[in-house]
Amino acid sequence: MTSPQQTPEPHVHPHDPVHGHGHGGGGGHGHGGGGGHSHSHGPAAPVSRHLRKVIAAVLIPFATAVVVGLAVLWPGGAPAHERTGVGFDRQTQQGKVVSVEHVDCKSVNAAQVPPTGDTSTPEGREAADGRQGQCEKATVEVTTGPDQGRRFVEIVQPDAPRQLDEGQGVVVAYAPDAPHDLQYSVTDVNRKLPLALLAGIFAVAVVVVGRMRGVMALVALAVSFLVLTYFILPAILEGSNPLVVAVVGSSAIMLIALYMCHGLSARTSVAVLGTLISLLLIGLLGSLFVGWTSLSGNTDDYTGLIHGLYPEIDMSGLLLAGIIIGSLGVLDDVTVTQTSAVWELHQADPGMGPRGLYRAGIRIGRDHIASVVNTLVLAYAGAALPLLLLFSIAQSSMGTVANSELVAEEIVRTLVGSIGLVASVPVTTVLAALVVSADRPASGGGKPTAVRGGRRRRAK
Repeated sequence: MTSPQQTPEPHVHPHDPVHGHGHGGGGGHGHGGGGGHSHSHGPAAPVSRHLRKVIAAVLIPFATAVVVGLAVLWPGGAPAHERTGVGFDRQTQQGKVVSVEHVDCKSVNAAQVPPTGDTSTPEGREAADGRQGQCEKATVEVTTGPDQGRRFVEIVQPDAPRQLDEGQGVVVAYAPDAPHDLQYSVTDVNRKLPLALLAGIFAVAVVVVGRMRGVMALVALAVSFLVLTYFILPAILEGSNPLVVAVVGSSAIMLIALYMCHGLSARTSVAVLGTLISLLLIGLLGSLFVGWTSLSGNTDDYTGLIHGLYPEIDMSGLLLAGIIIGSLGVLDDVTVTQTSAVWELHQADPGMGPRGLYRAGIRIGRDHIASVVNTLVLAYAGAALPLLLLFSIAQSSMGTVANSELVAEEIVRTLVGSIGLVASVPVTTVLAALVVSADRPASGGGKPTAVRGGRRRRAK
């Protein structure tokens, strides 16, 4: 902490030509000291030559390793396989509902289960209910593919979760081995227009509020999807180790996104280092506890289908890869926020030493930890809500629920990611405090306040 006689410096202002060195660029727009590389709206924050060398000595080998990893693991595309016709592995085309006619369910034999006459069983009740009420007899036309213009009939029961309307766009599945009249069936509705509109509203909101920073964030988001689509997913399908692929791909996304959004600066470099250290911790803890709890990663129909199509894929490694990729986005937020907080604290009081900066920064970080951890837990709980409802219906004990692989997988995912997030706060705060304290412009030694700040830093 600073001494009482040194703390008040009323003549120092963040925009003072001597002390306003552009740490943060004012108002949160800056990117920290970048030695002329800053893209902030304020003046560039000078960084000592030695500090630039230290940061470069750490980040350049890391970036080089990421590029080499991308080159070595880069896939030639997802390997071909014979479609099973199960789940997502079906041939699909676009279609349109031409007409909808309401008919008596009994006349079209809509029941999925043959009637047994015994309504005491769930099957019997389903069969009886399926023959009552008004069903929808929809005529659907295939609008894409080799069978464009072909029509078929789809029967929708009154209690079906998805009803069809005339003129509605739908997704139809094609089963070539089925009888001619049963080759096509409706599997979903076409949501492209509302999803595209929602994405457009999101992009406009980001650009209007974030301006150029928002534009760069959208570009970084697009790059992240490209890395995920053209590197991570095909590389895993080709049989590369999912954990290694996730680490390389996540590192590439992190480097591109952070530097693209926040500029080439010491501030961004500290956030990159904090994120990297936290990702390594998440990877180590995830590997340890996924193995210790004997999680197979094959817990539902989708993972079972993947394992059936590509048995060479390490499913537990795929689980680890998901933990790392899922934690990356929140980690970026935490490390960038903590680094910015320390930089702004230094701007407010340029004479504050690393210990004082750490103590002030960690107080901000504690609030961030509480909100982020709660957000993660609630996000995973919301995603697993149907599963939790099933356990509640079965009146299972909490121990039984937690011990099941489905829930244990989410517990490990949540807690490992949360530990990495919690650790990222002190790690990033320490790095930021040390770097910003070492950031001393060579030309400021002749001014009284700069000398006082310098003595304080030397004393620390």
